[in-house]
Amino acid sequence: MFVRSSTAFDHDGNGTIDLPAGKSGWRETGTFLKAIALLPYIRSLGVNTIHLLPITSIGSDGKKGSLGSPYAIKNPYELDSHLSEPNAGVGAEEEFKAFVEGAHRLGMRVLVEFVFRTSAKDGDWIQEHPEWYYWIRADIEDRVESHDETRYGNPHFTDDEMRGIFDMVHNWNFRHLPHPHDIYRDMFTPSPARESIIKSNGKWIGRLPDNTRVRIPGAFADWPPNDAQPAWSDVTYLKLYDHPGFNYIAYNTIRMYDEELARPEHANASLWDKVAGIVPYYQTSFGIDGVMIDMGHALPMELKQEMIRRARAIDPDFAFWDENFSVSEHSVREGYNAVIGYQWIDQHHPDRFKNLLRRFAGEGFPLPFFATPESHNTPRAAARSGGIRYSKYAWAVSNFLPAIPFIHSGFELGETLPVNTGLDFSAEALKEYRSEELPLFSEHAYPWTNAHQMTDWIRHVSAVRRKFQQLIMDPHPGSFVHLESGEPDIIAFARTRAKGPRLLVVANSSMEHSRKFNLKWETKKHSLTDLLTKEKISVRDTLIHGLLTPGQVAVLEV
Repeated sequence: MFVRSSTAFDHDGNGTIDLPAGKSGWRETGTFLKAIALLPYIRSLGVNTIHLLPITSIGSDGKKGSLGSPYAIKNPYELDSHLSEPNAGVGAEEEFKAFVEGAHRLGMRVLVEFVFRTSAKDGDWIQEHPEWYYWIRADIEDRVESHDETRYGNPHFTDDEMRGIFDMVHNWNFRHLPHPHDIYRDMFTPSPARESIIKSNGKWIGRLPDNTRVRIPGAFADWPPNDAQPAWSDVTYLKLYDHPGFNYIAYNTIRMYDEELARPEHANASLWDKVAGIVPYYQTSFGIDGVMIDMGHALPMELKQEMIRRARAIDPDFAFWDENFSVSEHSVREGYNAVIGYQWIDQHHPDRFKNLLRRFAGEGFPLPFFATPESHNTPRAAARSGGIRYSKYAWAVSNFLPAIPFIHSGFELGETLPVNTGLDFSAEALKEYRSEELPLFSEHAYPWTNAHQMTDWIRHVSAVRRKFQQLIMDPHPGSFVHLESGEPDIIAFARTRAKGPRLLVVANSSMEHSRKFNLKWETKKHSLTDLLTKEKISVRDTLIHGLLTPGQVAVLEV
């Protein structure tokens, strides 16, 4: 749930979302108060956990769109005041407390997403703790063309240097990783003194003892080093380690830490302590039940472990989710309960999705991941081939995997506009969607009156899942059997145990054509009833066969 968009509404019916608030004094962008009103609706979908995108104050330096990105965190200890209703008169903190309490009373937990690795370029900590940040000369302009090494952007490396970097990182050799070129390293300066920092035209500017003017540089994609994205305009990296030989932003200082840098004596201890205190503050002040860590891969293991230790000293069941697309033992060792995973990119490719199912039936996965066809960084499911039909297909299949069914707010309404274009977008799509106009950065309301929404379907599938929840949640590979049908578009798997009910799930991944299926499965029944449609499926000599319409999913108790 992205509160600002999920609960936005055109209250005065003038066809636009007015900013900053309507004449009546009520905001038309989303607020915690409106989110409270939605809690019964959310619970009715079968939801037991609400994951909120960042809700903290947003910076203005380099702001994207009309409202700014929630990931440009100005102060992680301060809520975004625009998420409260002026007419309520109680402020964001009281409204958020009430939201969490309301969710708890309805049996739902609340997790909040945080970025602990970056800060808004005009973050509140900069003037008080300039040593927590990287600084560059103020006369250096940001890069426009990727080949211009005299301007600021991600550092350049030669082809030979890139091959060496990839080879070393692939072999987990982080000793003496290649530095960026001198022309890039020389852009960076020592931190200015606190008293020499002023805000000029919305930007923090400092002066060094020799009167050199310095500024906060933007961040950029942390891996790979040759990523073509331009520098991010609204955020910068926090300086987690302080070492004069590594006073610059690059892959070996922000993610693949060089061994010479990543030592306890170089840790920016006061910053680590401040970061490690964020989660306990939200636990004790608001009663949250977990966090999603964005860019957790770029945090030192020791810092993450300290964050987890402090949080679970307050609540042993406190959940940590990792913004990680791989599903590996590494996340388990770091203390995470779940990861995003990669189903969102595989589900609309039948061959790749079948490989995921085979892994369930083979070695399994070391921890749960999100069973979802979309996130706030991907295309909407309803915008893919098949539209709402594909969305219904994806939701039905996802609910019977030993994973976490995940509703990205707006999915249930058939929303087609992406929140952001971070992942899996074609070049044509990127031209179609101007990032500044997307909901992650500007005002937008979801299509609550869409005639093609599928809220009833979500409730129906969720209810069937609840009936067989113990079986479905069993993560052991023996509980999952992938079935080969011989038909490329047919997806089939069984959920089984030695005792109790068994389920057979058969799905037609074609959104255009009906498909026949024949599956061999031992059952004493002469016909089976689809739990989703109540249709009868024939059984002859242990051969289950039938016809599925485009996108149809059948769930059979065998």
